[in-house]
Amino acid sequence: MRREIFAGSAAVAVLLLTAGCGFADKPPGQRNAVQPAGDSKKVGSVYGADGGDGAYGSGSGADPAYGDGGSGALPAGGADKGGPAGELKVAEVAGLGGAVTDSAGFTLYRFDKDTPKPPKSACEGDCATAWPAVAADDVTAGEGIDAGLLGSVARADGTRQLTLAGWPVYRYAKDAKPGDALGEGVGGTWHALAADGKPAAAEKAPAPGAGAGAGAGAGAEQGAGAAELSVAQNPMLGGILADAEGRTLYRFDKDSAWPMKFGCLDACLDTWKPAKPVDKSKVSGIAAELVGSVKRPDGSEQLTIDCWPVYSFTGDKQPGDITGHNKQGLWFAMTDKGKKAKAAH
Repeated sequence: MRREIFAGSAAVAVLLLTAGCGFADKPPGQRNAVQPAGDSKKVGSVYGADGGDGAYGSGSGADPAYGDGGSGALPAGGADKGGPAGELKVAEVAGLGGAVTDSAGFTLYRFDKDTPKPPKSACEGDCATAWPAVAADDVTAGEGIDAGLLGSVARADGTRQLTLAGWPVYRYAKDAKPGDALGEGVGGTWHALAADGKPAAAEKAPAPGAGAGAGAGAGAEQGAGAAELSVAQNPMLGGILADAEGRTLYRFDKDSAWPMKFGCLDACLDTWKPAKPVDKSKVSGIAAELVGSVKRPDGSEQLTIDCWPVYSFTGDKQPGDITGHNKQGLWFAMTDKGKKAKAAH
């Protein structure tokens, strides 16, 4: 049973873990005991104090599922994101394959908490500032778009929002230029749209052997195609974890496995995407007892390895890339034991 104990102040948002978590790292006297957890308040200095490239986020904000950074204002380039979409089209978006964009090339999104039948938006208030609803006016179907799937839904304020296959359509305020897809995976509930209304990432077929990653050895090859999680052999780091598409998986030093804490929230999730839980029967090269999941503050589930939350990096463009390793001295590719990967000597 999972208990939640709220203590005084904490530097990062904290979630409780099950009693089995972090066994390898626990002091002997603390094994099989639930540890106290801090409260869920986020302190701004945790995220922005180190400067860097926006990998942390501002530390303030509303529901992380919205990804609004808490400012309530659109960033540069975010003006008129609620306007008409013009001619919709399917464009290649890095890391996602084909995704629906507006006539200006901005990526369009759907929200998992909405419903398509009947169409209904669950994004209002602060959420609608971060995720402007696309107006239903003056929209046409371009190449790759079935006009029969386009529709509209009345919002709470009386305006009409564009729908695709019943799903209300949004832009993301932090996408500053055409082709950006910073909203993909935010909070585990926001996804770029495919032409059929499904998440674009789900429509992308894994490349042959992608489950093993680039340069994978025999152990990873066993999981190629079928494995949702496997070990890929990297020339610099040795065996590191990769997802079903061969993307390198990472851990964050400002997270914690014991007690479990989240250091990556809000704007951090624009850059580092929580990995989704996997079927333990579909892992290769990793002990099944180390594979788990944890509920994030927004209610979504995230993959854990030995209780460390697991992420992918948006800067990795090809299977086997490790551009996120040692990022800001805080992000590291993971070994099959959930440890930080180290350069081979």
